[in-house]
Amino acid sequence: MSDNCVVSSALSFSWPDDTPVFEDLSFSVPAGRTGLVAPNGAGKTTLLKLIAGELRPTGGSVTVQGVLGYLPQHLPFAGGQTVAQVLGVDRVIAALHAIEAGDAAEEHFTTVGDDWDVTERSRAELDRLGLTDVALDRRLDTLSGGQVISLGLAAQLLRRPDVLLLDEPTNNLDREARARLLAVLRSWHGCLLVVSHDRQLLDEMERIAALERGEIRWFGGNHSEYERAVLAEREVAERQVRQAEQDVKRQKRELQQARERAARRASTASRNLADAGLARIVAGQLRRDAQVSAAKATDVHTSRVRDAQARLDQAGEAARRDDHIALDLPDTSVPAGRTVFHGEGMQAGYDGRPVFGGTGVDLSIRGPERIALLGPNGVGKSTLLRLIGGQQEPVAGTAVRARGRVAYLSQRLDLLDPDRTVAENLAAFAPSRMASDRMNLLARFLFRGDRVHLPVGVLSGGELLRATLACVLYAEPAPQLLLLDEPTNNLDLTSVTQLEQALRAYQGAFVVVSHDDRFLTEITVHRWLRLADGRLTETRPPG
Repeated sequence: MSDNCVVSSALSFSWPDDTPVFEDLSFSVPAGRTGLVAPNGAGKTTLLKLIAGELRPTGGSVTVQGVLGYLPQHLPFAGGQTVAQVLGVDRVIAALHAIEAGDAAEEHFTTVGDDWDVTERSRAELDRLGLTDVALDRRLDTLSGGQVISLGLAAQLLRRPDVLLLDEPTNNLDREARARLLAVLRSWHGCLLVVSHDRQLLDEMERIAALERGEIRWFGGNHSEYERAVLAEREVAERQVRQAEQDVKRQKRELQQARERAARRASTASRNLADAGLARIVAGQLRRDAQVSAAKATDVHTSRVRDAQARLDQAGEAARRDDHIALDLPDTSVPAGRTVFHGEGMQAGYDGRPVFGGTGVDLSIRGPERIALLGPNGVGKSTLLRLIGGQQEPVAGTAVRARGRVAYLSQRLDLLDPDRTVAENLAAFAPSRMASDRMNLLARFLFRGDRVHLPVGVLSGGELLRATLACVLYAEPAPQLLLLDEPTNNLDLTSVTQLEQALRAYQGAFVVVSHDDRFLTEITVHRWLRLADGRLTETRPPG
C-alpha cells in the first residue's frame, strides 16, 4: 500500500443550491493516526463523506488505497436489526448453523468462504469494546446510544480495513467506553482519520490536520502540541500587528508633515514670486512645477500609508483569534453558607422500577459549589439533574430548592423558541432590560449585526449553545443554580472553549454531567460525585 492512504486532488464540492464547500482542495493522508479539526460548519463531516464515497465531488477526485472502514456520526441502523446484522455476519452465521445441522448445500459453503471463525472474531471485537454481555442475536433497540456506537466501530474493525474514518466517535460514550475506544485505536495499525472535538482522543493522534478557510494545514504531534504551535503563531502575528500599527501611524504622520511642508513652500513661493517681479507666464510655470512636486511627494507618502495599512490588514488576518465570550455575572453569586438544594432519599421510577438503589439518594448543594456528576451511561445521571431542577418530582423522598432560579440545560438545548430570533428570545428571558442593553449583552456572546435577528432554529450547535447561555445567565431573576447535561456534545473546540469561559465567569452553583475530563478541569470543579449501582458517592477527580 502507498505511504499516502488517502489522496485528494483539486477536490471541489458544492451543495445543490451551488453553495461551495471546497474548491481545489488537495491533500494526502499518510499512514498512522491523524486528527481532523475545524469549526462547526467548515465541512469536516462532508469531507469524510466524500472520502467514503457517500458524496460525489463536483470537481477533482479523492482516492483511497486499500479497504475502507467508515463510522459516521449518525449511524444508519434500524432498531429492529440484530447485532449480527449490524456486524454484517448474520448470513455467514446462518450458513454455519445450517452446516452444523447437517445441511451440506454448496451455497452454505460458498457463503461461509474462509470465515469459519466469524463467530469467535465477532465475539472478540464485541468483548474488546466492552459489549461482553451483548449477544449476536440481540436487537438494537435494546441497546444504549453508547453501545450502538461501540457496535458500529466493531462492525468496521471486523472488515479489517486499511483506512478507517471516524466521525465524532466518542459522542454518547461514557468514561469507561471512551477508555476502551482509546485502547483499541492505540493498538490498531493502519491509516486512521478522526474528526473529533474530544481533546483526550485528539491527544492520541500523531498529527493534526486543521481545515481552515478551505485549505488543510498540517501540524506534527498531537492536539496539545498543535495548540502550542497555534499559540506561538498567534504571538508572532500579534507582534507583527503591533509593528504594523506603529508603521501606519508613522506613515500617516509623515504624510501629514509632507502636506504641511508643501503648503508652507507653496505659500513662501507665492510671496517670493510676487516680490521677484517675474513675468506672469514664468511665475505661473514655477507655481505649476511646485504643485507637481508637492503632489508627487504626497503620492509617495499616500502610497506608503496604503502599503502600511495592507501590511496591518495582513498581520491582523494572521493574528485572527477565536472570539472570546466576555462576561460579568454578579447577579448569579451565591453566599458561601447558603443551601441551594437539599434532597433526602430521592427516588425516581420508570415502568414501575426504581432508578436508584436502596432508600434513594441524598444530595446537598451549598454556596457556589461546582459539582461534576460522573457515572456510566444509563445509571440515572440525567434523571438526578431533573430531580434537582424540578423538571421531575421524586416518587419518594424530598427535594427542597432555595428561593431563586434554577436553570437546566438539557443535552438537546431545547430551552429557546426556535421560531423566535436570538434577540426576541433574550427579550423574553430579560424583559425589563433596555433593548440597547440586550444588544450589548448579545455582542458579548458573539452575536453582532444581523446575527441577532437570526431565528434560533437555523443556528449551528455552537451558536445555539451561546444563545441559550445568554438567555439563561442573564434571565430575570438570574439563576443561582445551573444544571448542565453533557454540554460539550457536538460542539467544536472553539465553542467548548467559549463555554469554559462562560462557566469560569459564572459565580453561582452548578452541577455538570460530562465525560470530558479536560473540560471538567478547565471549569474548576470543586466536588466530584459518582452515580453507579444506584448509589451516589463522593469520589476523586479522574486520572
